[in-house]
Formats: sequence, C-alpha cells, structure tokens
Amino acid sequence: MAAELGGLRGRTVLVRSDLNVPLDESGTITDDGRIRAGLPTIERLSAQGARVVVMAHLGRPQGAPEARYSLRPVAERMSKLLGRPVSFATDTVGESACNTVLGLADGGIALLENVRFNAAETAKDDGTRMAFATQLAALADAFVSDGFGVVHRKQASVYDVARCLPSAMGGLVASELAVLEQLTGEPAKPYVVVLGGSKVSDKLAVIDNLLQRANKLLIGGGMAYTFLAAQGFCVGTSLLEPDQIDTCRTYIDRAREIGVELLLPVDIMVAQRFAADAVAWAVNADAIPADAMGLDIGPRTARMFAAALADAKTVFWNGPMGVFEFDAFARGTRAVARALSEVDGLSVVGGGDSAAAVRRLGFADSAFGHISTGGGASLEYLEGKKLPGVDVLTSHNAAHAG
Repeated sequence: MAAELGGLRGRTVLVRSDLNVPLDESGTITDDGRIRAGLPTIERLSAQGARVVVMAHLGRPQGAPEARYSLRPVAERMSKLLGRPVSFATDTVGESACNTVLGLADGGIALLENVRFNAAETAKDDGTRMAFATQLAALADAFVSDGFGVVHRKQASVYDVARCLPSAMGGLVASELAVLEQLTGEPAKPYVVVLGGSKVSDKLAVIDNLLQRANKLLIGGGMAYTFLAAQGFCVGTSLLEPDQIDTCRTYIDRAREIGVELLLPVDIMVAQRFAADAVAWAVNADAIPADAMGLDIGPRTARMFAAALADAKTVFWNGPMGVFEFDAFARGTRAVARALSEVDGLSVVGGGDSAAAVRRLGFADSAFGHISTGGGASLEYLEGKKLPGVDVLTSHNAAHAG
C-alpha cells in the first residue's frame, strides 16, 4: 500500500480516519463499525514499517477539550481489535502529541486526541485552518486520507493537511467512492432508492439527482409526513416541513411524468407522545388523528416496501423508516433491512443512522453489499457535489494508496 509515497519503513504517516462512534451515557462505545472499517488501512501501513499517527474527531465539541468527547475509549477499542498497543496522545499538536510520535517504533500506531478540541480545525478562515494543519503536518512525513465520513468537509485535518504533505487516498475512501460510482453511473436495473430520516430538506438534492436514475423511490421516516401533507392528508402532530409541501408535490408529479414508481406509506404507526413506552397503534396514512404523531411506517407499508425491493438489482438506502431506537417503532426499519439483506444484487446502506439501525437491529454487516461509513458524504456525492477532501488529493497530484 502507498507505494507511490515511497518506502514507508521508518517514516511517519498521518492518517485521517473517521472514528466518530456513538457512545452511551457511561462513555461506552455502542457501535464500533467505523473503527473496524478504518483498521485495514492502518494495519497495511503498519505492516510496511510506517509509524502510523491517526487523527480523528468525536462528537461536536466547541473548539475546546470536553471529557465526554475524548478519543481515549476509541484508542482502547482500537488496541483491543488490533491485539496490540495503540499509544494515545492527550492533545493534538502539543507536548503529548510530539512525545507520543517521537516514541513510536517502526510499525507502531498512535492516536491523537480529538482534533476538534482545537477551534482551528473547523474554522471558516483559510489561514487559521492552515496554521493548525501546518502543526499537524510537522508531526509526519506523509498523509493518508481515509476518513470517508468527513471528506465532504473543508477542515484542517481533512483538506489543508493534504496541501502540506505528500498525500494519498486510503483504501476505505477508495472503496466507498467505487461503490458510489456504481450508483451514479450505470447501475443494474431495477434500481430502487429508499429514503427515510427526519427531514425532506436534507434529501432534496439527492431526490432531484436520483429521480433521473431510479426505477422506484420509496419514502419513509419523518420526511414521509411532508409528502403525505402534499397529498392533502392530515398528519396530526407528526414531523412536518410546511415550506417543503409544494416541493414534495412537484416530486410526486415529476415521478409520475417520467415513469418512476414513487411509493409513500399507506399506513402509519402512531402514538400520542414521543416516548419508548408510548402506546402505539396503526392507522391508514390518510387517517392520522389530529392529536397523534407518526413514528414508523405501518405493517402494510412494510410489506409493500419489501415487495418493491424483491426484484431489485441495485438498492441505495439512507434514513430509517421510524424511531428505530424505540422497539415499538422499529418494525418498519427492520422490515426494510431484512428485504435489503435478501437483494440479489448490490445493496448499499448509506451510513449514518441507517448503519446504526441495521447493527442495532441485529443484522451483520455481511448481510449487505456495502455499509457506508459516511452518511453525509454519501448523500453529497449522490447529489452531484464535489467532495473537498477528495478533490484536494487530485488537485495536488496525490497518489492512490489503495
């Protein structure tokens, strides 16, 4: 790996990974999927004798250290998964980072503390970001970009560091892009897109772009209620974006005109309050009570969506069908996940909450063709947007690191 960067033995390689894993209230990692996804690149570099320095973020600290967002638990989990020590620096570019890097032997691995503990990481000002990137770059001889979940961000550890060092694309980013290229190039048909999650506004551009390619578009989750409102239905106290009703109506009309089968829920699981112990019952999609909120697709819709996926050769799914964290409202998401796991073709789970949902509901990663590590990055690529963290590698003639 990274042969284009030259011999790696004895050289220090800075790796931007995506280790933004979910933690429970006690600080325990509840899903280590992103850690496991990033390990192959780290292990390949280590095997070539590189001194590997990993940097990443966790959560959204406000530019200063916050104990709840420390990457120390991640270092411990990495060490357990690798079966070898992972040194941990308690800062990013300070005394601990410098000493930790200096103490690495060939093939050794270290993890820096959360890069977002430094406000310059996410600064809008180019000069401020570059100053921090220069400090990070001073720790190493080369840079490998392998955090797909952040390549859509123009941040110091993603974008600016690549301008400071000989740089290469990591294996995880390369594999993610290869899958997304299949979804936007000439995907095998029938091509089904399943979209859920909270807001229509988060998915407008991807709907716009994929409507031209997909054979079927299935809409669930919180965003479905704005589509139902566009049909003139009362949605009670369900999540609703009134300013997007006309847009949803336009998409319904356009799908009909171009022959795309756009499927909306025909029944809904509702409750009178948002709580795990709320009493749930099913109603027709056009009969949601005024004092109730939809929290999942209903059983008839789940069967309809599963049937729509049965003959698919390519599927992209982003966004759960309901509040899967509550058992009473997880059935719709489980039904879609099960249908995807049985697809005879390419099934792509588009990261974020979708990836967390399938694991929480007991599905193995191997049940799907690909589980993305970056929900936001996947969506922006599928919208047709440029990914700064990828473009900078190309524009600075970075090598591909496999």
